[in-house]
Amino acid sequence: MDLADFLPAYLSEVEELMSAARAHLLALEKAVRQSVTRPRTVRDLFRALHTIKGLSAMIDVEPIVSIAHWMEAALRHADQAGGQLPDSSIELLLEGLSAIEQRVRQLAGGKPVGEAPRELLERLEGLESAAQGRTGPKPVATLELDPLLAQKVSPAEQAQLSAGAAAGRRAVRLDYVPSAERSTQGLTINSIRERVSRLAELVKVLPVSGPTPGGGNLTFVLLVLTDAEDAALLEALGGPPATVRLLLLPTASAPPPGPAAQAVTPAPVTAPIQVPATADALLPEEDLPFEELRRGTGILRVEVPRLDDALERLAALVVNRSKLTRAVADLTAAGVPTRDLLQVLQENARLLRDLRASILHLRMVRVRDVLERMPLLVRGLRRATGKQVRLELDVGDAELDKAVADRILPALVHLVRNAMDHAIESPAQRRAAGKPEEGVLRLGCHTRVNGRLELSVSDDGRGVDAAAVAARAGGPVPSASEELLELLCRPGLSTRQSADSTSGRGMGMDIVKRIVVEQLGGELGLETRPGQGTTFTLSVPLTITIVDAFIFECAALRYAVAVSTVEEIIEVDPSRVVHPPGEHEGGTALVERRGVAVPLVSLEQLLRRESGRTGLAPKAFIVRQRGTPVAFAVDRLLGQQEIVLRPLEDPLVQVPGVAGATDLGDGQPTLVLDLPALGAARGTGARSGWTGREATA
Repeated sequence: MDLADFLPAYLSEVEELMSAARAHLLALEKAVRQSVTRPRTVRDLFRALHTIKGLSAMIDVEPIVSIAHWMEAALRHADQAGGQLPDSSIELLLEGLSAIEQRVRQLAGGKPVGEAPRELLERLEGLESAAQGRTGPKPVATLELDPLLAQKVSPAEQAQLSAGAAAGRRAVRLDYVPSAERSTQGLTINSIRERVSRLAELVKVLPVSGPTPGGGNLTFVLLVLTDAEDAALLEALGGPPATVRLLLLPTASAPPPGPAAQAVTPAPVTAPIQVPATADALLPEEDLPFEELRRGTGILRVEVPRLDDALERLAALVVNRSKLTRAVADLTAAGVPTRDLLQVLQENARLLRDLRASILHLRMVRVRDVLERMPLLVRGLRRATGKQVRLELDVGDAELDKAVADRILPALVHLVRNAMDHAIESPAQRRAAGKPEEGVLRLGCHTRVNGRLELSVSDDGRGVDAAAVAARAGGPVPSASEELLELLCRPGLSTRQSADSTSGRGMGMDIVKRIVVEQLGGELGLETRPGQGTTFTLSVPLTITIVDAFIFECAALRYAVAVSTVEEIIEVDPSRVVHPPGEHEGGTALVERRGVAVPLVSLEQLLRRESGRTGLAPKAFIVRQRGTPVAFAVDRLLGQQEIVLRPLEDPLVQVPGVAGATDLGDGQPTLVLDLPALGAARGTGARSGWTGREATA
């Protein structure tokens, strides 16, 4: 078998490990700034790099092996020194990660992998040499550990327990005795670890052999640092025969243990416990190889092309179902009995819908994972701009389709760069404005009930200077945020006189709009207040490939529109329509909707079609255009069905307001309209030369 056969799995594995390594390194940087040690994080980072090195050696990528090796060597000494990592090493380790990432991208792109930079290797080697010279931490007190157990606890871990006690926490030993009865209650060592970790910092988990109170022969010993009371810890362990024993009291300056600490009497150990010397099955969990722990998570990696292929086959089934529906309708119209066939068709539709939900669920990725690079991006921008900015992520457990995630990420990166460079002031400027020196940048995400995801990028900076933007655009000062956003999204517009390395000349909002509105069929919003900050809101569909759509007729042609974009379908009552005096010169009629006047747009006129009908179209779709409801009048609603949305990739046929095309089962392409974008194009008059003939082609 060729080594290239392993490449997709290698790239997937390394990408995940690199993501973990970045997160660990940023956490260590924060710990260094706070003058605290994080031995566990150092160990996790070491393991991630160790696995990257091993995987890279398997496919003979020597440059990555070399870089990972020297980073790993430096971290090994940091681990032995109780997690002590000098501030100066963080930047160098980040540089090493960046060098590995660059070579992984070269490998993924089929390009020759560059040699490991000699100068970088020398500096990493120097880091390792300097780490060798540091003296590891000495325990400040002796832990009450069985001698055989103490042999399995490294000096760094003993130092971690001692340091925790010196900082006012209690070093505690928890003994959990597994049994079949407890397993049926859902109490396993994994669930116990999770429960205990909510109350304490896990330092070490060890399986030890020896008789137990329940007649078994295995006990798991958890060494922890905690502020929790013994009763709470015992409850987390599932109660007796589990035990709680104090290894080391906090120092005199630390707060005394809670009253329950005296209330719980540690259960006696029935016999001396023995640490198994050779049983591989009882290897300490902390000593298991990192990849072994990862296998236990139950996650199966699947290449994206395989998911794309499954979705494509599902799309073919959806189109085929539409063809079958039309064929059955023709038979019914011809008087053929089709009752049984219709039942089969309904069952087929239900199964297809379930299959669609399952496949789309497989394609969903967590927004948190999509944004995992943002902390690193903001860190780099902090260094480049000299600004103090704190990034806050509020994304919850929201998910979206991988295809949407891949498209929306560049837009978010652009907004973050703009906020860092243009919106948030320098520390001196913020002091002068009476603000904290540290600015705040927030990324939020919420799922909406209409199948859309709303993302927001907010800052507490100076706000958008509408007068400066208007002066640069050569127009009047916009009075509404929607008009200001239109100016900002004008191609080539910038209030900067010169470019910089962070966000160039500040241009690119047109790119953000193109991604959000034109490519994803979403909405882009802006809210800004002088001196208080700016918020950009991006509303995008969760998925864009197979969607529920309304099928309707306008001027004798069929169209489709995504259900998620339609707020309501109304009957157009001519008696409730108001025609302005200048309607024939471009004015817009208004229709009453629950006591509120809503602009009524003739889709027929918008598409420059002639139906020959006299009077108003009888139905209208209500959609939100820049947050305002607008009614689009259509001739007839034909129904609702799932459609496969095929984007118009060719720039020559891309038209504002047309999201793509679909096959409704008759083999003919049907245009899928993006009514908000179509209305916006009409409202601004910027149709870019498109014609009704193009939109109906």
